[in-house]
Amino acid sequence: MTRFVWAEKAHVQEIWALVQSTIRAVYPRCYPMEAVEFFCRHHSLERIAEDVESGGVGVLTHNGQLVGTGACRAEHIARVYVLPQAQGRGYGSLLMERMEREIAQTYAAAELDASLPALRFYANRGYAVVRRETIAIESGKMLAYEVMRKRLT
Repeated sequence: MTRFVWAEKAHVQEIWALVQSTIRAVYPRCYPMEAVEFFCRHHSLERIAEDVESGGVGVLTHNGQLVGTGACRAEHIARVYVLPQAQGRGYGSLLMERMEREIAQTYAAAELDASLPALRFYANRGYAVVRRETIAIESGKMLAYEVMRKRLT
């Protein structure tokens, strides 16, 4: 049985472990290690705890096991991760549907920052690139990512 709930403080450690393991398993295929480490630091235990505390972080379980997480604040979707061994089973779509439904209560569109591994997934859900952003990471290298947007109404 698959179940979505809004995260509570008790979920923080498990969400962090899921995010970290997914980044370390998937991102090295697309990014240099400096970028992988940047993403791991960016999604720190402290940052996840703050986001859970402020609300809008969801968790998806299947048969009692955490398989995915996602967050939304205002019209922005963030930190959508599904365990590598659970990818391709529709869990990411379930998370996105829930985040989009939450956002659509107040906003006409959703926006997100897309990592390279997720770019096609978001495009298939109707998101379009609206701009490219860059951020400086370790060793003076630049990390580029796409900002994507989808009309919800």
